Amino acid sequence: MNTPEQSPLGKDSATPEHYDPALLFPMPRAPKRTEIGVGAQPRFFGADLWTAFELSWLNPRGKPQVALAHLTVPCESPNIIESKSLKLYLGSYANTPFASPQDVAARMRSDLSQAAWQGSERSGSVGVRLLLPEQFEREAVQELDGLSLDRLDIECSRYTPAPELLRTAQDEAPVSEVLTSNLLKSNCLVTGQPDWGSIRIAYSGAQMDQESLLQYLVSFRNHNEFHEQCVERIFMDLWTRCQPIKLEVYARYTRRGGLDINPWRTSHPMAPPPNVRMARQ
Repeated sequence: MNTPEQSPLGKDSATPEHYDPALLFPMPRAPKRTEIGVGAQPRFFGADLWTAFELSWLNPRGKPQVALAHLTVPCESPNIIESKSLKLYLGSYANTPFASPQDVAARMRSDLSQAAWQGSERSGSVGVRLLLPEQFEREAVQELDGLSLDRLDIECSRYTPAPELLRTAQDEAPVSEVLTSNLLKSNCLVTGQPDWGSIRIAYSGAQMDQESLLQYLVSFRNHNEFHEQCVERIFMDLWTRCQPIKLEVYARYTRRGGLDINPWRTSHPMAPPPNVRMARQ
């Protein structure tokens, strides 16, 4: 089983000279999910929405080509793909000729799907969509919709996850709300480098106390975990402590190494949000 300590994170890495799918480093989701009470059948649906901003390859005549890539890794895949290994893998395309963008997308889809389901008896597919330069001007920038928790003037003193802060109004009528914050921060599990993010929480059920919810989100500030693991921890804390009827948690993290990772988890099947970047990304 691959562990974070065995990954390329925090280590010197040579620039790959040619396409090499062996650079991908999958890591099982199960150990971290066990920590937060997620069994073999998670309580949530969802996906990890990636944007790759540094993708280039050669056409058959050796001329460099560039594109953006939107990647969708279903959360039911048994593995996450470690981000530095994905950066190195994408870098390995730079000096390799491909017949067409469609061939690049097909190769990426095959390699990423194999890594995401490595070691499993089941199989699945990672979504890959390439955006070519003539489509760049259509790429939108927008903020998360919802009521901002950041407007609240609160006192914060907890900087490691404190789910005991969460409170709800159990004696009042259920509500449906969409709440956002730009104050999410955690640290890389291996390197300790900061990960900056924004979060959107949509729910139906007993009204969540907004001040305590914001204090809870701020409490991740010194916590070391990967993006996907943080979002699943937040989902499970809200699900078990606040007991909503429906819950959706979506975080968008700023890019590092030409990649942003945007985990999305929901208690009920629904279409994923569009992978539209925020101004900070």
